[in-house]
Amino acid sequence: MNAIDQAISGSGGVSLTSISSDYRRQPLPSDHARCDMLALPGEPFWLCDWTEVVFLHFEVEAATLQREVPFALDLFNGRAFVSLVEFTLTDMRPRLGGPLGRLLFKPFGTQRFLNVRTYVRHREHAGIYFLGEWLDAPRLNLLAGPALYGLPFHFGRLSYRNCPVHGRVSGTVRADAGAFAYSGTTVDQPRPAARGSLDEFLVERYRAFTCRGDRRGWFPVWHQPWKTSPLTAERTETTLLANTGDWFQTAHFHSAHWSPGAGGVWMGWQNGI
Repeated sequence: MNAIDQAISGSGGVSLTSISSDYRRQPLPSDHARCDMLALPGEPFWLCDWTEVVFLHFEVEAATLQREVPFALDLFNGRAFVSLVEFTLTDMRPRLGGPLGRLLFKPFGTQRFLNVRTYVRHREHAGIYFLGEWLDAPRLNLLAGPALYGLPFHFGRLSYRNCPVHGRVSGTVRADAGAFAYSGTTVDQPRPAARGSLDEFLVERYRAFTCRGDRRGWFPVWHQPWKTSPLTAERTETTLLANTGDWFQTAHFHSAHWSPGAGGVWMGWQNGI
């Protein structure tokens, strides 16, 4: 077992040697992302878990959205999408910190997120770009995200019930810019997205592109492929979304997913473009 294996498995993450490879199948996006991250020196930098995840997807007018995004849009058969991702990040800590690092980061390592993201490309790489992010986190986290990664962090009061009770999930986000609320019902058991499908396009993303002022960058993530189930969802309050850009004026709700989450997530350091 190499040093990365030892650090990850010893801190509760997924060891490289625990991931079996089936050479009879084509590599998945997750496979490529793992190889790309391990080719970078010192990666992965962070470990964490993403739990009880809800995805809400909107189809939007591409020309309007492109005016608000500093990277080329990644389109699915000519169609543009914006997705809302509601989840709880837990146990974030540096990979090399060991038990002490885990303990030191415990006050900062768990928070709820609302990510408003779209889909972009830079050269040959597909990824996501955040139009806005809200989290209920300590002030240090709210300052570190923009400073270190160029992320559009905002403080919010988030309440999620994303662990289905009789198949039902719901959540609310309240912030100075407005509010967002949703509810829904899971339809089926979670399973991986079909290869080449719109579902795979929307959820299997392993690179985030950022822009703050004139500084553009990206950072890698890796986890096992998402297992999601369809979700019938309702949006009962959307004033927060209207404040993320003109794209929302052209948005039509398309679909939703629920996932129990992704454990043993790897996150990398920011790279310049």
